Amino acid sequence: MYRSYALGLTGRDAANRLASSTHEAGRLDVARSKELPKALTGIRGLDEITRGGLPKGRPTLVCGGPGSGKTLLALTFLVNGALRFDEPGVLMTFEENEEEIIGDVASLGFDLPQLIEARKLAVDYVRVERSEIEETGEYDLEGLFVRLDHAIRTVGAKRVVLDTIESLFAGLKNDTILRSELRRLFRWLKDQRVTTVITGNCGSSNRDIKKYLQKKLRVFFSFAGCKK
Repeated sequence: MYRSYALGLTGRDAANRLASSTHEAGRLDVARSKELPKALTGIRGLDEITRGGLPKGRPTLVCGGPGSGKTLLALTFLVNGALRFDEPGVLMTFEENEEEIIGDVASLGFDLPQLIEARKLAVDYVRVERSEIEETGEYDLEGLFVRLDHAIRTVGAKRVVLDTIESLFAGLKNDTILRSELRRLFRWLKDQRVTTVITGNCGSSNRDIKKYLQKKLRVFFSFAGCKK
């Protein structure tokens, strides 16, 4: 059973709200959930409605359409973790490279190069080409695990963002392999004891990856305009 939250912010509104939260100081008075330990996001309002942040050491799905702010929320989670909560992070992106990510958020006051230089953040761009994916029984994510493990160890990461999940599995048409590799990915992330945000697009998969993820994850966020 997962817990679902609808976030009513889109586009620039989401950007302004999330960016401003990074610069806010002070102590948040939140109600701690007794179910699971939580990791504060540092995002105004979000830590209150989630009763203390995201489930610590577990993956959370953030779903939304293009421009809804899901990647910005995930990046804010990483930046606040590094600057405010002494929790370094790893961003593994399958759509934009490091330079593009840095440029996208620079105007919002996120100095990613400084965090990278200080070893508080690692950014790894994984290029996935559908035509290069061979769908055989031997297909697996071992190479991804190696790269992610290296990045986590390099900065001592406590937080991880995967952006976006559909891009990683874009070329797979075998549902059995897909589900098997998703299970392996979630188990591997839990074994690393990292708090993970996985972003996903609304209605972008023929096999409805989002629906499958909702069954496996404890917490699910959807932005305005994204149907459950």
